[in-house]
Amino acid sequence: MTSGRENNMPSLDIMMSRCKHHEVRTTLTLDDDVATKLKAEVRRGGKSFRETVNAVLRRGLAARRASQAEPPFKVEARDLGLRPGISLDNIGELLDLIEGPEHR
Repeated sequence: MTSGRENNMPSLDIMMSRCKHHEVRTTLTLDDDVATKLKAEVRRGGKSFRETVNAVLRRGLAARRASQAEPPFKVEARDLGLRPGISLDNIGELLDLIEGPEHR
């Protein structure tokens, strides 16, 4: 492989510390409520609309990845240790037993 200097052609050395950044331009259609919130964030943060949109998208994507990595929350049932003979089927009867007949 020849360097670009030998044949007067520009070359790109992958070890170069500087390289050209190609911007990607995309048209987004934002809902009114999202646009309003982004504009408020621009005012609060003092950054450009572009910087704000990119920062918000990065945070949202990172949060989504983090939430997917966590195992789902599970509730494990435990024995409440109710005394034999007590039924939870009739709440009125249970309240009479616990609080007495004058609880109403």
